[in-house]
Amino acid sequence: MRMRPTLSWTPDEDLLPGTTDLEPVADALGAGGVLVLSGAGLSTESGIPDYRGEGGSLSRHTPMTYQDFVAGAQARRRYWARSHLGWRTFGRARPNAGHRAVAAFGRHGLLSGVITQNVDGLHQAAGSEDVVELHGALDRVVCLSCGARSPRRELARRLEEANPGFEPVAAGINPDGDADLTDEQVAGFRVVPCAVCGGVLKPDVVFFGETVPPQRVEHCRELVRGANALLVLGSSLTVMSGLRFVRQAAQAGKPVLIVNRDPTRGDQHALTRVSLPLGAALTTVAERLGIAVGRQSAPRP
Repeated sequence: MRMRPTLSWTPDEDLLPGTTDLEPVADALGAGGVLVLSGAGLSTESGIPDYRGEGGSLSRHTPMTYQDFVAGAQARRRYWARSHLGWRTFGRARPNAGHRAVAAFGRHGLLSGVITQNVDGLHQAAGSEDVVELHGALDRVVCLSCGARSPRRELARRLEEANPGFEPVAAGINPDGDADLTDEQVAGFRVVPCAVCGGVLKPDVVFFGETVPPQRVEHCRELVRGANALLVLGSSLTVMSGLRFVRQAAQAGKPVLIVNRDPTRGDQHALTRVSLPLGAALTTVAERLGIAVGRQSAPRP
C-alpha cells in the first residue's frame, strides 16, 4: 500500500467536541491489552514541533517527498543540508512526560504494543520496548543502491568533514528533522555517497509518497487484532498509514480512544477524544492507576 502525500483534511462539522474526561482512558489501560499508536503531537513537549497543530510546521514547510528526493541531486543537496543542521537539535531531544508514561504503562504490563508514526526514537529512549517504527527512524541511513544501513552519527561525521564551517541559522526545526533554510544557505553543500558502493544515501524513514514496507504494515495489523483497545496519542490521523489501524480496530469492535488537542480524522471511529496536553493527561492517568512515571531522562548519546 502506498502512503499518499495527504497534507491536510477538513474536519466534519458534526464531529463531537473533545472532552477533558480521562476516565475512559484510565479504564482501558487498567484493563490491559492496550495498543498505543503515537504521532508527532506526543513529541512537541520535547521541543519537536508537530505538523498540523497550532503553529504546526505545515504552515511554513512542505515535507520532502520520495519522488522529489530520487528525482535529482539538487533536491537531495537541499534535503541533506537542512537535515544535517536539523539533526544537531533533533538528536539532542529528550523524552517528555508523555513518552515516560507510555514506557511506565508498558513496564506494568498494561500495553500489548506500541506503534509510532514518529521517527525520533524517543519512545525507546524513555524505556519502551519492541516499538514498531511505522515510518522508520532518523538515526539510521540506508543506501538506495546496495541497501547497506549505517548509523546516522557516522553520516553526520562525514558531512561535517565534507562541509567545514557549515553553520547557517535555521528558521525552525520540523518533525522530520528538517531545518528551515533558504536556497542560498544550502548552496555549495556537499553530499557524501554510500561508503560501501558510492550510491545515494537516504534516511531510513518513509517519506511522504513512499511505500510503508508491507511486512511492517501486516505486523501492525496483527498487533491491532491482538489488542483489547487502541489508544491514539498525538496524531491527527490525516495520513492513511495510521488511520487504517483506527478503522481496523473500530470495525473489529475494539474501543478506540484518542488523546489529541485538535480534532482528528479518526474521531468518528473513537469512543472518546480527550482534548488535553499529552504529558499532563498521561501523567494524570498514571497517577490514577498508581503508576510512577519517573523523572526526565539524560540526553541521548
